[in-house]
Amino acid sequence: MFLSQIVSVIFKKEASGVGIDPSSEADFIEVDSKVELPFWLAHELQLRQAVSVNVPPCFNQKTRLEIQADCASVDIRSRCPYFYEFGCKIAPIVGDRTIGVLLLSAFKNRYKEILTKAHTAAIAAGSKFWTILTNEEINLYETAQSAMASFKKWRMGGPRFQIASILGRKRKPAE
Repeated sequence: MFLSQIVSVIFKKEASGVGIDPSSEADFIEVDSKVELPFWLAHELQLRQAVSVNVPPCFNQKTRLEIQADCASVDIRSRCPYFYEFGCKIAPIVGDRTIGVLLLSAFKNRYKEILTKAHTAAIAAGSKFWTILTNEEINLYETAQSAMASFKKWRMGGPRFQIASILGRKRKPAE
């Protein structure tokens, strides 16, 4: 999940006995030291005002420009498998309001492409497309494929109406 996503932080306070860097001989971190930490730890330290969290590379200017240029072909998955969920969690922590705009823009532009491919692509072609999708987008893709399969089954003569289970029960006679 996104909690293990690595983020860069800068320590605002000294810390000793932390053992964050196993290659280091000292268990001491000085003020203004830049360290890579998992999101869950960085978030906890940020809540305690011990660190400031930097904007992760998956939301940097290069990624933003690529998404603006050709959103449908950008491999967001390699940058962050939980791009949208992680973006929603990291934006208030780093104080960058433009991350929300990026997430909305990326999702809106990719949504149509995902649904179109899910409804029209062959299985082999779809699996190639999967490699650039985030986990959230893969769930959307699979749901769209399932909906299309159910629709085709229904259209080809599947059951038109289903009787609600409650209608099959008999009432108790009134006393």
